[in-house]
Amino acid sequence: MSETVSDLLEAAAAGDPSAVDRLYPLVYEDLRRRASRQRQRHIAGATLNTTALVHESYLKLAKSPPRAKDRAHFLAIAARAMRQVLVTYAERQTAQKRGGGTPDARLDDVPPLAALSDGQAEDLVALHDALDRLEAAVGERPARVVECRFFAGLSIEETADALGVSEPTVKRDWRAARAWLFARLGTDVLSS
Repeated sequence: MSETVSDLLEAAAAGDPSAVDRLYPLVYEDLRRRASRQRQRHIAGATLNTTALVHESYLKLAKSPPRAKDRAHFLAIAARAMRQVLVTYAERQTAQKRGGGTPDARLDDVPPLAALSDGQAEDLVALHDALDRLEAAVGERPARVVECRFFAGLSIEETADALGVSEPTVKRDWRAARAWLFARLGTDVLSS
């Protein structure tokens, strides 16, 4: 009998340390496809390594196994991990550009993420900061909608499933978040 994503999520939540390792092959191609699509749509011109992004996200998830109820919820959690990886990378780039920071540790077994342009790194950090402000000012759900839609490339339907809300709610939150972010950033960074 083969294990399903739901079975493995339950096992991970119950404390089975190997469940995340068994889960990863079941969702890997889906995560990779979504990360690639989002990279191409929103980080145009960069040669960001999609495989490295997915691997780094997995490493974050493996450190603290997610408590997800199903595949859609897991993808929402993975979206947050991808956001964190991208923002950390962008922050390192902007710090290096300004001559600050300490040298990065070498990870010989993980291919490095290729450089974002200066503007892209700064935009990503600005978006991350603005999402934190959006969450504080408006609420958590619109920020989670942006994570699902922008960072994981989930559809309206998939986002609704992941967050346990209706599709009209996701559409409303997506529009409101985009308008709020546009007002603060002066550009529609979420447009595709």
